Amino acid sequence: MYAFTFERPATLAAAAKLAAAGAKPLAGGQTLLASMKLRLANPENLIDLGGIRELSGIRREGSQLVVGAMTRHAEVAASEEVKSAIPALAELAGGIGDRQVRNLGTIGGSLANNDPAACYPAAVLGLGATVKTTHREIPADEFFTGLFGTALEDGELITAVRFPIPRKAAYMKFRQPASRFALVGVFVAQGSSQVRVAVTGGGNGVFRHQELEQALTRNFTPQAAAEVTISAEGLSSDLHASAAYRANLIGVMAQRAVARALA
Repeated sequence: MYAFTFERPATLAAAAKLAAAGAKPLAGGQTLLASMKLRLANPENLIDLGGIRELSGIRREGSQLVVGAMTRHAEVAASEEVKSAIPALAELAGGIGDRQVRNLGTIGGSLANNDPAACYPAAVLGLGATVKTTHREIPADEFFTGLFGTALEDGELITAVRFPIPRKAAYMKFRQPASRFALVGVFVAQGSSQVRVAVTGGGNGVFRHQELEQALTRNFTPQAAAEVTISAEGLSSDLHASAAYRANLIGVMAQRAVARALA
């Protein structure tokens, strides 16, 4: 590891000031520290957000669930508030990585990084959540901009995520055995008027699947999902799976997610 400046502010205001000056935020560090060791990233100044209490915690506000940006995956998985309001979110968090990753990784860090095979982006997009930052509130449909890309501006920090509580929801993923990232993951959420379906692991970042959404809005059953033809166009093909294989997985995981939501 090379030499760098490390600061651990106690308040969000102090962290925002450092970020505005060009320092790199450190949340759980599950991606950033590994990237620094490999010299894929070489920030000169780091801000550890772990000491800012106002960035952690889970609370229910009416018909929404609010999760602080520095809330650990393990905390979301174990939260009775989350299990009661959105069980699918607790199950998703409990299936991220391994125990060490879940005890260090944070929801804010995952969203800011936007790995194309990460699980949390599927939940945020599938539930139509809102990402709160030090500058504004960003709807999920506007937050994710492609491979490792987000709408975040330089110096902008995620502070919390507001999840609408759905009627039914479920997440199913086919794990890549070594990394436990999603080879394909599908989050299905039934709201009051429509169904949202978000896919991760398929290609250039998380995306909504319009054909599945339309079919499931008409008829929220596994059979309706099975009747949708999933195109392989635009899906990634690598040593783990071909685009055609991923297309088939999207259909299978969607059917299983609906069945899980209805169970």
